[in-house]
Amino acid sequence: MKRKELLILLLLTFGAFLIHGYHPWAEDSEVYVAGVEKTLHPELFPFNAQFFASHAGSTLFPTLIAASVRLSHLPLSVVLFVWHLATIYLFLLACWQLVSRCFPGTNARWAAVALIAALLTLPVAGTALYIFDQYLNPRNLSAFSAIFAIVKMIDRRYFQAGLFLAFTVAVHPLMAVFAFSYCVLLLALGHLDIGFATLACLLPFGLSLDPPSAAYHQAALTHSFHYVTRWNWYEWLGILAPIVILWWFSRLARAKHLQNLDLLCRALIIYELIYLPPAVLLSTVARFEALARLQPLRCLFLLYILMFLFIGGFLGEYVLKSRAPLWLALFVPLCAGMFLAQRALFPFSRHIEWPGSAPTNPWAQAFLWARDNTPTNAIFALDPEHEHSPQEDEQGFRAIAQRSRLADAASDAGAVTMFPAMADEWFRQVQAQTGWKDFQAQDFQRLRTDFGVTWVVLQAPGVPGLDCPYRNSVVLVCRV
Repeated sequence: MKRKELLILLLLTFGAFLIHGYHPWAEDSEVYVAGVEKTLHPELFPFNAQFFASHAGSTLFPTLIAASVRLSHLPLSVVLFVWHLATIYLFLLACWQLVSRCFPGTNARWAAVALIAALLTLPVAGTALYIFDQYLNPRNLSAFSAIFAIVKMIDRRYFQAGLFLAFTVAVHPLMAVFAFSYCVLLLALGHLDIGFATLACLLPFGLSLDPPSAAYHQAALTHSFHYVTRWNWYEWLGILAPIVILWWFSRLARAKHLQNLDLLCRALIIYELIYLPPAVLLSTVARFEALARLQPLRCLFLLYILMFLFIGGFLGEYVLKSRAPLWLALFVPLCAGMFLAQRALFPFSRHIEWPGSAPTNPWAQAFLWARDNTPTNAIFALDPEHEHSPQEDEQGFRAIAQRSRLADAASDAGAVTMFPAMADEWFRQVQAQTGWKDFQAQDFQRLRTDFGVTWVVLQAPGVPGLDCPYRNSVVLVCRV
């Protein structure tokens, strides 16, 4: 690649970062960053670590980030920031390389990469995924490695494709299944029988069919996006519309003699049609409820990336061309809309939470106080629905406070849906917190007796009878 192209990709990286924001402790960071912190400091999280260690233990991510901290001697917040920017850049670089094999014109290539950069935080149908998250996590790493693997498959450099797939397996085994199956389809469409590809795509479904426990069922109810039959109509549109779009793109590609693009589109159609029937089956047969955690329609994550690259390529080639006003007319409102959407998602947090900066979110402020003023072995209790509380912005308690807490009904329920063996203990802890909003001092004493809880985080105004050394306008941190 030319130096100019690398520089433009770097500018697009910074532009995407500014549009979509950065929230290193939010959402799934509660799981993955806590895993990194536990790797760096094994004395942390002496209680309930299984609710994040189950995920962290299945990926190289905590080891990779912890090693980066140790080798660089930089704070974790800085390492997360640098890795996040690096993953955006590598993702856009991989996208550029892919569209360079699909479209001959530079207008098409830059429009494709610019569109995916503008849409990084676009929701992927009803999967509860974005194309790219606003914080570092294994899925972001798997995104660029999966695209690089596809590039190498197109180039018929199968050993290099295998290396990228191996990295994808190491950082995100589930996403690696989808990347591998799509690569198999690309190979099959050119050389092998389609039945072989279908069989390979169904490999992840060879698991136990034992019916799930009642506790697991309760956890599953909190994650309806695992069950495609519970999706809204517009989310179903996000399943079906890509098939039509990709069919149309395949016809256009054949007419324009764009063989690689035609192959990629045809493979994507088959890829989705292979995963859709298992998704419906696992959502409708009660005996298969525990298998729904495999989330077959997370295949749409890879499909959406490729589809929007192709949309951008066709727009650049046949609509935008070299007309600057048209580029501005498309990308200015699009980027503004994506920026405003992110502000609506995190209204009480800075759009970019820079490394080392003090949080403006009142919940994050309380969590930070807990980190600095409570013992390492402290056990906290919070409203099990606290991630959906006013002004919380899904800031992760474990990631920020670096302290143990009782199981909640959000991120920990997600861990249970993936690892059913934890369901009974999760259910016991969540049930013990039923009626949290009406708890009084004696209820917190019961949590201390039953689970060893020593601190609680409460919404203002709190409850009488507790010593609360920290309070702000929204939350209090109190001893039990």
